Amino acid sequence: MNHLVFLPVLVPLLAGALLLLVRRALPLTVRRRLNLVAVLVQVAVALALLLQVTDGTVLVYQLGDWPAPYGIVLVADRLSAWMVLLTAVLALFALLYAIRGSDAGSRHFQPLFQLQLFGLSGAFLTGDLFNLFVFFEVLLLASYGLLLHGGGAQRTRAGLHFVVVNLVGSTLFLFAAGTLYGVAGTLNMADLAGKLATLDPADLGLARTGALLLFVVFALKAALFPFYLWLPTAYAATSAPVAALFAVMTKVGVYAILRVQTLWFDDPEGSLAGLLDPWLLPLALVTMALGSLGALASTRLRIQIGYLVLVSLGLLLTAIALGERDSIAAGLYYLAHTTLATGAFYLLAEGIARRRGSAGERLIDAPAMPHAGQIGALFFIVAILVAGLPPFSGFLGKFMVLRAALDTPAMAWILAVVLLSGLLAIVALARSGSLLLLRATPSEGLPPGAPGRGELAPASALLAVCLGLTLWAAPLTDFTRATAEQLLTPTHYIEAVLGTDMEGAGR
Repeated sequence: MNHLVFLPVLVPLLAGALLLLVRRALPLTVRRRLNLVAVLVQVAVALALLLQVTDGTVLVYQLGDWPAPYGIVLVADRLSAWMVLLTAVLALFALLYAIRGSDAGSRHFQPLFQLQLFGLSGAFLTGDLFNLFVFFEVLLLASYGLLLHGGGAQRTRAGLHFVVVNLVGSTLFLFAAGTLYGVAGTLNMADLAGKLATLDPADLGLARTGALLLFVVFALKAALFPFYLWLPTAYAATSAPVAALFAVMTKVGVYAILRVQTLWFDDPEGSLAGLLDPWLLPLALVTMALGSLGALASTRLRIQIGYLVLVSLGLLLTAIALGERDSIAAGLYYLAHTTLATGAFYLLAEGIARRRGSAGERLIDAPAMPHAGQIGALFFIVAILVAGLPPFSGFLGKFMVLRAALDTPAMAWILAVVLLSGLLAIVALARSGSLLLLRATPSEGLPPGAPGRGELAPASALLAVCLGLTLWAAPLTDFTRATAEQLLTPTHYIEAVLGTDMEGAGR
C-alpha cells in the first residue's frame, strides 16, 4: 500500500486535534502559525500525490489492511488527486487572509478549519459510499461552526437554513445508501459498479429509487435547481475566508455526481445505464439561467457572487451531462478556474465592503474608496474571469464546453443558455463595478477600521493562479483530457480497488 494516499486525510485530522487541544494553552499567533504550517504540508502532500497518479496509476489504501469490499478504502486517481490539490491551494490563500484578523474572536476557528479540510479530502479520496456520507457529515459539521464564526443575527439565520437543508440531505443520503445496500449487498463504489450492472430485474425498481435519491443528495450539495436557494445567502452571511473556502464545498457534490455517473451509469449494457440523462442536463441549464437572473437582480455584491457561483455550477454540470471525453475534460479545467476565481472574488468583496464605510457591500452610491485604482484593477480582472471573457481561463473553459456541445442534440439549448447567461453576468458585473468604483463621490482618508493594502494580497495571489491556468492551459487540458479518459474507462479503477481482473467484462 502507498501511505501517501492516507496523508491528505491524516494531516488535517492530526492538525485539527492538536489545535483543539492547545486552543487555550497557546496564544493566537502560535496557533495561526501551526495552522499555516499544516496547510502548507497539505499542499505539498497533495502535489506529491498528484505527481504519483499523473501517469494513470490508481493508488489504493486499505485501512487496517482489510481488503475491499469489506474494509474501508481510500482511492487516489487523477480526479481525486486534482480535487485534493485544488482544495489545499484554495485553503492556503483563505487562511492567509483569515490570519490577518478574520479568525479572531473564537478559539475554535483554527481546529474547525482543519476539520473542514479533513472532511473535504476524505470525501474526494474515499472509495466507499458510507464513508462518503461520514466525510460529508464531518465537513458539514465543521462548516456549521465556520459559517457562524463571528456571530450576529444574519449569520445565525443563514446558518439555521444551511443546517436544516443539509440535515434533510443527510437523511436522504442514509435512505439512499440503505436502499442500495439492501439491493446490492455492498457500499463499496467499485463493487457497486459491478453489482448494479447485473441486477436481477426484480430489484431494478429499488435500485433506481436508491440511485435517484443519491442524485438528489448530490444535487443538493452542488446547489443544483431546485435545491439552490440556500447558497447565495449562506455564502454571503459568513466571513470572507470561510466563503472563499466554501467555494470548493459545492464541488464535492459535482465530484460525487461525476464519480457515480462514470462508475455506475455510463455502461451501455448496465441495468442503470443512462439513469441521469433525462435529469442532469435540463436541471443544469435551468440552474445557469436562474443564477444569471439572480446575479442581475442582486442588491449586494456577495449575494451577486453567490448567484454567479450557481451559473458556474450549471456550466460544470452541463459539461458532465454531455458525458463525452472533451466535455468532461473542459469541465475539469473550468472547475479549477471557477473555484479559485470565486475564492478571490469573496476575499476582494470584503475588502471593498470595509473601504466603503456604512454602504458596505450594498450596490448603491457611496463615497470613493481609498486605493480605488488598485481595487478597480482587481475587480476588473476578477470580473473578466468570472464572466468568461477572453483571453483568460474562464473563457477557455467555457469555449471548450461549448465546442464539445456542438454535436449534441441539445446544442441549440446549451448555446442559448450559456451565451445568454454569460451576457447577463457581464451586465450584472458592469453594473456592480460602475456603482462601486465609478459613481462615487470624493472622500477623505480611510474609513475607520479599514485594513491596509496587504489585505488584498491573498485575492491577488488567487487571481495570479487563475492567470497561470491560462498560461499553462495546454498541459492542463492534456491532463484533464487524460483524467476524462480514465473516468470513462473505469476498469482500472475497479481492478485496483477490488484486486480483480475485469478484462472481458465490457467495462
